[in-house]
Amino acid sequence: MKFEDTTLDPTNGYVLNGFTHEEIGDDHLYTGIKTPMKPDAFEITDEEKKERIASLFGEIMDVMGLDLTDDSLKGTPKRVAKMYIDEIFSGLDPKNKPKIALFDNKYQYKQMLVEKNISFYSNCEHHFVPIIGKAHVAYISSGKVIGLSKLNRIVQYYAKRPQVQERLTNQIALDLKEILNTEDIAVIIDAKHLCVSSRGIKDDTSATVTSYYGGVFNTPAKIAELQNYLKD
Repeated sequence: MKFEDTTLDPTNGYVLNGFTHEEIGDDHLYTGIKTPMKPDAFEITDEEKKERIASLFGEIMDVMGLDLTDDSLKGTPKRVAKMYIDEIFSGLDPKNKPKIALFDNKYQYKQMLVEKNISFYSNCEHHFVPIIGKAHVAYISSGKVIGLSKLNRIVQYYAKRPQVQERLTNQIALDLKEILNTEDIAVIIDAKHLCVSSRGIKDDTSATVTSYYGGVFNTPAKIAELQNYLKD
């Protein structure tokens, strides 16, 4: 679900299309294909961000009543800050986008190429808990091909940020469409959301599947062919 009309209510906070966040609850929503970022997001260095996050996370731990002088806990704020900036949210920073080299399709391979079961770990932007899943990526060359490992790296880059699965699917597909200069792109993501399995409804068996079919992939025949390739 996408909400365009966002206003700020002094009592209820942000109101989306007339609904407060409390009324929306755990509904799956997103506000656009681009990850919401502040204009000045990169005006301070990574080291400064780590220092501020460590300080603020230490405050959170203190408010919860944890003893930050304990040997096991006193290093946690810095560990969390390093993890956020250098690892699980590193995809927020454009400087970490993988460098992509294309090659001529000298083999004249004109059928779909499928890279399936790309494992990824992301985080739900609503609760900051993990999204764990697999991505399947397919394309048909328009004259250029991409190294197989770069498909994995593109998935990881967009996964390593606070995400919504629908947005993640579209971000991967649209980036590949631009890189490969073709509409013939397909992306399917099958993931488990810990915001569903570990809290809220606490359903540990459900999974979420999202897809993008572009160009020739957006036909029943190609969808069926792709689905056949994805069978274990």
